[in-house]
Amino acid sequence: MTDTDIIPTQMSARDKLLAAGFQLIRSKGYSGTTVDDLCAAAGVTKGAFFHHFRSKEALGVAAADFWAEFTGRLFAEAPYHAHADPLDRFTGYLDFRRQLLAGELPDYTCLVGTMVQETYLTAPAIRDACEASISGHARTLEPDIQAAMDARGMGDRGWTAGSLALHTQAVLQGAFILAKAQDSVTVAVESVDHLKRYVALLFSPPGGATAGNG
Repeated sequence: MTDTDIIPTQMSARDKLLAAGFQLIRSKGYSGTTVDDLCAAAGVTKGAFFHHFRSKEALGVAAADFWAEFTGRLFAEAPYHAHADPLDRFTGYLDFRRQLLAGELPDYTCLVGTMVQETYLTAPAIRDACEASISGHARTLEPDIQAAMDARGMGDRGWTAGSLALHTQAVLQGAFILAKAQDSVTVAVESVDHLKRYVALLFSPPGGATAGNG
């Protein structure tokens, strides 16, 4: 998912800085990105930067919020919602995440996952904004997971729709880290494939046949 997918074509100076933040932070990390870098990439002056953001931390918070808003719209409009079976919608979500693993590393890795690893201790405001983005996205998956459990008469299995929704995000964020470590998308794709197999096993009926479309 490139920055042009989520930033309007006609951009204000503020939006240009956010777009620069999306790209640079995912490429260089939060600590490795300076205000000068952001201004140069956005093509704006330092005065314009400080007109919109009192600090780099303030831009980080705004970027996390903007990321949540526009990626939320992306997923809300995704085709997997058209499936009648809620389990197919959930596994369709995983297929959609797999499809997004394309392009260069900064294009498909997660802005908020990148930032929170660096700032969880040093910039609590960014940490909280990143947590809100990740957990908020996970909560959008809960209704389909719960509906799939209910439709299959699944009682207490020792896990909940909420815990499985968060687990999907843990796997995806871990997949991004491995992709960076190996400088390859292949390991991320394989991680999503393993996650799909895990979900199929969780929803398998007694007897061993797997549920969903596989």
